[in-house]
Amino acid sequence: MSGPEQEFDFLASRDFSRARLASFMNRVAELISGQSRQLLVFDEVREKLHLGGPVYRGVQPVPLDKIVGSVDRYQDFDRFFMPTQTHTRSRWHRISKAWYQDVSLPPVLLYKVSDAYFVVDGNHRVSVARSKNQVYIDAEVRECESRVPISETVRAGDLERLVARVEFLERTHLDYLLPEVDISPTLLGGYDRLIEHIAVHRYFMGIEAGHDIREDDAVCHWYAEVYQPVAMVVLESDVLAHLPGRTVADVYLWVMDHLYYLHQYNGEEIPPAEAAEDFLSRLDEMETDD
Repeated sequence: MSGPEQEFDFLASRDFSRARLASFMNRVAELISGQSRQLLVFDEVREKLHLGGPVYRGVQPVPLDKIVGSVDRYQDFDRFFMPTQTHTRSRWHRISKAWYQDVSLPPVLLYKVSDAYFVVDGNHRVSVARSKNQVYIDAEVRECESRVPISETVRAGDLERLVARVEFLERTHLDYLLPEVDISPTLLGGYDRLIEHIAVHRYFMGIEAGHDIREDDAVCHWYAEVYQPVAMVVLESDVLAHLPGRTVADVYLWVMDHLYYLHQYNGEEIPPAEAAEDFLSRLDEMETDD
């Protein structure tokens, strides 16, 4: 074997060992932080989020840090595409050696979902590129339609929340009826409660009108007459600044609980916006007392 060949083999072997060490350190960090370093499973994401497509988008450079999952090699690499198994050594070594030899490799094949990517073919090429601190990789991209946006920060633990949002949008068609509106509760069961609120609102609309109300009409009326007035009060206040990680929809749900309390225990019938003002004033009083 020639001198350069030996050197390339040495460098490729060294880099694989370093990548395996990096994977081990990532695993330690995962255990300490409790934050998953596992790749997402594309089939699970496709099934749970009801993805459409894919549609061919051509060959383009893709940021490596936006690749968050794989179709079939999700157990062989961690979230940073460092190898978690030794059986990947031979193939990884060949690709790393080709990198040192400046051999042109074909583009990898990726599925694109919103702003995140999943490897269909080329897991080892992605892994080697990540180990070399490359920023981009050439990829043949096929885009899958998603009703909810996801990004490179998405984790497996986020899927259940995204599933709830997909089901909420499929039930209400809010993203089609009011595309500029974003209602995103973080409270457990928040989307189910919103659907229940809309159903109750539709029921009373039907009683008042004397006939059944189309669900789409009920959604738009609920938003205009119930949700939006509360949202405006919340946005005009500074309450969200004191509730990091919470959303307008979360405060809306608290306000609706407060409205129910006022009706049940005080016999008060007040508009949602007034209930929001009352709720926020009481919240201010509690903070002042503290």
